[in-house]
Amino acid sequence: MGSTIATVGLLSFLLLLLFNLSFSLPLCINSRAPSTLNATLEFCPYNGTSCCNSREDLQLQKQFQAMNISDPGCASLVKSVLCSKCDPFSGELYVVNSQTRPVPVLCNSTVVANSSQSSQAGNNFCSNLWDTCQNVSILNSPFAPPLQVQSGLPVKSNLTKLTDVWQSKADFCSAFGGPSSDESVCFDGEPITLNTSGTPKPPSGLCLEKIGNGSYLNMVAHPDGSNRAFFSNQQGKIWLASIPEDGSGGTLGFDESSPFADLTDEVHFDIEFGMMGMAFHPNFAQNGRFFASFNCDKVKWPGCTGRCSCNSDVNCDPSKIGSDNGAQPCQYQTVVAEYTANGTASQPSLATRAKPVEVRRIFTMGLPFTSHHGGQILFGPTDGYLYFIMGDGGGVGDPYNFAQNKKSLLGKIMRLDVDNIPSAADIDKLGLWGNYSAPKDNPFSEDKDLQPEIWALGLRNPWRCSFDSERPSYFICADVGQDTYEEVDIITKGGNYGWRLFEGPYPYNPPRAPGGNTSVTSIDPIFPIMGYNHSETNKNEGSASITGGYVYRSTADPCMYGRYLYGDLYAGAIWAAEENPDNSGTFNTSKIPFSCSADSPIQCGTVPGSTLPNLGYVFSFGEDNKKDVFILASNGVYRVVRPSRCKYTCSKENVTRSGASPGPAASPGSYANGLSDSNCSILVLLTSSLLLFLLGIF
Repeated sequence: MGSTIATVGLLSFLLLLLFNLSFSLPLCINSRAPSTLNATLEFCPYNGTSCCNSREDLQLQKQFQAMNISDPGCASLVKSVLCSKCDPFSGELYVVNSQTRPVPVLCNSTVVANSSQSSQAGNNFCSNLWDTCQNVSILNSPFAPPLQVQSGLPVKSNLTKLTDVWQSKADFCSAFGGPSSDESVCFDGEPITLNTSGTPKPPSGLCLEKIGNGSYLNMVAHPDGSNRAFFSNQQGKIWLASIPEDGSGGTLGFDESSPFADLTDEVHFDIEFGMMGMAFHPNFAQNGRFFASFNCDKVKWPGCTGRCSCNSDVNCDPSKIGSDNGAQPCQYQTVVAEYTANGTASQPSLATRAKPVEVRRIFTMGLPFTSHHGGQILFGPTDGYLYFIMGDGGGVGDPYNFAQNKKSLLGKIMRLDVDNIPSAADIDKLGLWGNYSAPKDNPFSEDKDLQPEIWALGLRNPWRCSFDSERPSYFICADVGQDTYEEVDIITKGGNYGWRLFEGPYPYNPPRAPGGNTSVTSIDPIFPIMGYNHSETNKNEGSASITGGYVYRSTADPCMYGRYLYGDLYAGAIWAAEENPDNSGTFNTSKIPFSCSADSPIQCGTVPGSTLPNLGYVFSFGEDNKKDVFILASNGVYRVVRPSRCKYTCSKENVTRSGASPGPAASPGSYANGLSDSNCSILVLLTSSLLLFLLGIF
């Protein structure tokens, strides 16, 4: 049976290679990624990837035939307009300012100089369409007059010619036309193609300065826009720190003995458990709401009372799993809880301490095994919903196939509404896992088999996700591999990222599958936009573990601008990935040199026998309100700074920078520069425990 599955997986993989891989961007009208076609569509001229399947292609053909267009030239143009719904860029062509248009944006001017679209878009397609079709009868025309354009309704009248409803070409193209630019595309009568500029030259290096000695898992910029950020460790403490100006020689300002919040009484801290994430409500400065994601032990804490994720709904019997590292199934649980800073200061933005008592339990779920529980939480920058990142629950090869099971929340990214909370009766009726609601536009609205919380599926153990601050549609997650490949994905609505049928781009065959299997032909996997093989890094230890980062948007290093930075746990490699062409979802990745500035506020030290800075282990990345990027490592906190400080060359470098407006700073106290020598033993424990936790993901 196993060999048959492996053979089917390999054949399917080879078949997929005959076509373009389904990258997460561009997007379709429904915000989903384009699908990989098994065969060319019969009516619309798309192959490889498309936003239409054969059924939708047939529907478009019937719609076109019902228009009964007698003029061949006009018929050809209208057909191309209808078929643009199948274009992999249809989301950008049809959705403008969150409104869906009845027809795509039609090219009506020359391509601007900085456009990412090919020069063919310089054809004035809108003008050509008018000239060819203005006096041709088109039944049920999609080219509605202005009021109907705004409402998205088709024309349903005896007015069949463009000249019946539009006074002039100028009016027509004012309603339907638009240019191609660096931020948008337009439809020119052909499938969208983008300019390529050749392989971009990678930056000469990444310059770091060390500004703190502490070891943290999470960093979140203060929502008030100031120069402050929250840092949390695995044990469950959160600190509010002021971040020094770049080049000032300052270090993180906070009092270690006075945390913003201490949740250690609730958090179960052990080798593979602890506080995994924190998130602050977008309106925290006004409402004081913040959230923590952590693990608890139901044997030791009565508040650890979630349902077991291994249950009959997902074809799993906890009595048959057995113990894992001495723990019974679902003894350890994952929790998202809400807290408040209200009442601790005159207004939440001024609060330097928060109440360590839960306001509300958002989510509780028992874990089948003792690893792969992800745990990051973050708010979407445009929708305000809480995204909860969950691993597959552990066990080699996801033995119960949780990641592909649409009834399980393991191996998923969830999207929760924590502002509209149902009554207790409705929560019980809906079978929710806590105090939240599922946004109505979550993928379950289109796929009734999915649990309503699910935004994306098919993930193994996502370790650090982020939204691009300039392009929020780029929701990028790193996903830790099993034996072979570490991957980075752009997460889209309803996207299936392949695990455990695939490990990155490679077919995967689990060593055992008591929970059954998913057919490789039943899913449309989205393959990684970047990643690396285990053989490419960390050859001494013989393993690897990816740590996701950020798209760099700071002005400190202009040669790094727009590149996605990520690293490996073992701190021996950092990568920078540049999208090429722009807006294509295709990236060129380079491993880049990195070093520590000689004038770093805290000296970095070097790895014995190497010139690399001694970061220790790269646990996470962070971003502040200036969009500076930070590395959170076992040996401290490091900030990316101007390349010239490390004698790297960047022709774009400008020594002046605009900064975030300063806000009220946390009191530095006597421990303002990080952990003291007396706490070195705690740091060693944290470092060792987290390292073992991350190693447990293999």
